[in-house]
Amino acid sequence: MRRREFIRLVGGAAVAWPLSAGAQQAMPVIGFLSSRSSHDSANIVAALRQGLNETGFLEGKNLTIEYRWADGRYEQLSSLAADLVGRKVSLIFATGSLLPAKAAKAATATIPIVFTGGEDPVRLGLVDSLDRPGGNATGVVNIAAVLDAKRVELLREIAPKNAALAFLVNPNNPTAESATNVLDTARAIGQAYYVLSVGSELDLLAAFTTISQRQPSMLLVQSDPLFLGHLRNQLVAMAAQYAVPACYGFREFTLAGGLMSYGANIAEQARLAGVYAGRILKGERPADLPVQQPTKFELLINLKAARTLRLEVPPTLLARADEVIE
Repeated sequence: MRRREFIRLVGGAAVAWPLSAGAQQAMPVIGFLSSRSSHDSANIVAALRQGLNETGFLEGKNLTIEYRWADGRYEQLSSLAADLVGRKVSLIFATGSLLPAKAAKAATATIPIVFTGGEDPVRLGLVDSLDRPGGNATGVVNIAAVLDAKRVELLREIAPKNAALAFLVNPNNPTAESATNVLDTARAIGQAYYVLSVGSELDLLAAFTTISQRQPSMLLVQSDPLFLGHLRNQLVAMAAQYAVPACYGFREFTLAGGLMSYGANIAEQARLAGVYAGRILKGERPADLPVQQPTKFELLINLKAARTLRLEVPPTLLARADEVIE
């Protein structure tokens, strides 16, 4: 081979190799779809990144995340999901209830979906079964409504004996069926109850006006992104103002000054989902990854809130708490 031909051949190869390597190393893109807002989801984003890091993915280095927030406006989820699908993301991470996952599932049957939420994914048609999801979706769920019976029991241990149960429900949430479970539980144990619809700050003010007129009452709050995010601080403050013992589904309420909470750690759910997302990006199929459920539920009690409410927390209840805030 002549020297000039050899140089031309090597030069051509030098051009071809980086293109090939670049094609193989294309940075995956995760579409982050949430029914919540960015300012109240820092712990979820951090936990997702942690789970991805555990599988070798670091945002900005070998992974890109495109964030989409519905800010509690459920009607926007379909267009946000369609936008991510149009951008040909590698995977959709759907969080803040299972409604984002449902919107993503309606938008694509091929892009993998990893979800977190508090509803039943089988009933919503996201998976065939928890053990064998099938299709393009899997994730981590805490079926929150089934824990409401336990929360009612906890409230009855600390609230006045003749207190009625006030249950706050967001009527704008299409999956707001936990009210049925709570009412069934209340009926079964002879607990007086009433349901209040809260879809805005004005509704919340009206709800506490009703509660103040029906004292003594105790409060249970539907597991909904509106209450966990936008209305969390107002809800906790008004429960203190009107001296209403309340039990919430997430530790974030208790850390914000609420009386107590019982449920799964949603940040840990996001971390586990992040691990699943990383495994899928490496080649595993969502259909082969069972939907995970929490194995531990946390009881948090805020003694400062109890003193504000002039409540005596039974020692037996304190002994069962996973965390006591002084």
